[in-house]
Amino acid sequence: MKEADAMVKVRRPCQAGAFYAGTAESLKTQIENCFLHELGPGKIPEIAEEGPRRIIGLVSPHAGYMFSGPVAAHAYYNLALDGKPDVVVLFGPNHTGYGSALAVMNDGFWRTPLGDVEIDDELANQIVRESHIVDIDDSAHRFEHSIEVQLPFLQYLYGSKFKIVPICFHYTMQDLSSAKDVGEAVAKVIAGKNGVIIASSDMTHYEPQESAERKDKLILEAIKVMDEAELYSAIEFHHISACGYGPIAALIVAAKILEAKEARLLCYKTSGDISGDYSSVVGYAAVYIKK
Repeated sequence: MKEADAMVKVRRPCQAGAFYAGTAESLKTQIENCFLHELGPGKIPEIAEEGPRRIIGLVSPHAGYMFSGPVAAHAYYNLALDGKPDVVVLFGPNHTGYGSALAVMNDGFWRTPLGDVEIDDELANQIVRESHIVDIDDSAHRFEHSIEVQLPFLQYLYGSKFKIVPICFHYTMQDLSSAKDVGEAVAKVIAGKNGVIIASSDMTHYEPQESAERKDKLILEAIKVMDEAELYSAIEFHHISACGYGPIAALIVAAKILEAKEARLLCYKTSGDISGDYSSVVGYAAVYIKK
């Protein structure tokens, strides 16, 4: 154990070498290949150091980089052009079932092959105080990939010069009321700060391409008009299997409080667009919401 690890809490990566490359150099190359991919933005982003910082939030997928990395790259490419946030609040679904149903880590660091990112303990604790349903629980994050896979993209852009607040949503707490509670709490504590919210979600799971595209279009239309109630209506009426609809709804709620003016779809593809197998696909979307 490193001496630093004994002194501070470190959440170690559970997907390095699986969802994304396991060493720093190979991971940097993999991320660059996502930006340069024919389904990606097509070029490496340049950070606008004095950027306008109009982006309030992003929707980004969380599959293995081979499948969803080029789509995620669109979100991070636009974030780079917008400047550098000081803090990133990450909403992700809890696929593992471990831990509290709505869980934040409120201290320590998250590690990837690209280094360590510090948790903004002050902001995390403020969110817990403002929300009556978010618990402090590290165990919900220990084996969960949805938030972890966003970090290397952020580190590629900004190194370790930002802090994070990771919040995990179990499916039992992805209802509209819970999403509103979290969105309102986060909006209140990051208002006036240089922050961005990232909602990690894949879209329809394991349906034929045509069906996935049709269903995901309904979700993306609800995001475009920033209507969280319409999002839930589409999810429930059409039985859409997007895994992070709670995080997306919480982002929409927060973004409107933070005076969002525009939501734009940057890229939508499916796993079939990578593999060539359109019989059973997973949908991936990159969206930004701006002031």
